Amino acid sequence: MMGYLLLTGVLMLLGMVVSATLRSKFTEYGQIGLARGLSGKEVAEKMLRDNGITNVRVVSSDGFLSDHYNPANRTVNLSPDVYSGRSISAAAVAAHECGHALQHAQAYSMLQLRSQLVPVVQISTSLAQWVIMAGLGVMGFGGGNQVVLLIGIALFAMSTIFSLVTLPVEYDASARALKWMEATNLTTNYEHDKAADALKWAARTYVVAAIASVAQLAYWVMVYMGRNKD
Repeated sequence: MMGYLLLTGVLMLLGMVVSATLRSKFTEYGQIGLARGLSGKEVAEKMLRDNGITNVRVVSSDGFLSDHYNPANRTVNLSPDVYSGRSISAAAVAAHECGHALQHAQAYSMLQLRSQLVPVVQISTSLAQWVIMAGLGVMGFGGGNQVVLLIGIALFAMSTIFSLVTLPVEYDASARALKWMEATNLTTNYEHDKAADALKWAARTYVVAAIASVAQLAYWVMVYMGRNKD
């Protein structure tokens, strides 16, 4: 258990560093106005329009960096700073979320897979740690505890798979956004570099989450294999 706590602590620290850098980058680039003067809402609507997508709405949602695309109701949800903002950060985030709308419209396979995993992951995430703890807690009852622990690990593995599937989805959305911004001259070379940097740090939050999930899964698998030898 000490090893698990140490691993968790290191990963939490890494996550905090990346999150702090991300916030710093978005705050910095949020103070640099876009030469074209478009708001995040206008950027999103233009990107959707340029790609022939007419059935997706751009709406405002509460929260800082709460931006997301909802494939269920086909909405690009932008936080207030992005929705009304006319900065490099606002443009980058708005275009990124529209990148997900493009993925949806073009039936991008990894987005489809992630969407299919959502209901499974919602259940497995809420149960995995409890089942793993239960498996460890009843270790005195022979082989039964190993079965419970294995079930918990299998549930946790679903979250890990989801984290790994999320990586290409996020990177592809950013690539689509930057490609469109460059092709339409929405940004100057300076602005494009800053937008790419902002999206790079946003993507790294998903990388850290995936690394953390893989590391924790590996730890529990080693625990299971160790108990199996006893």
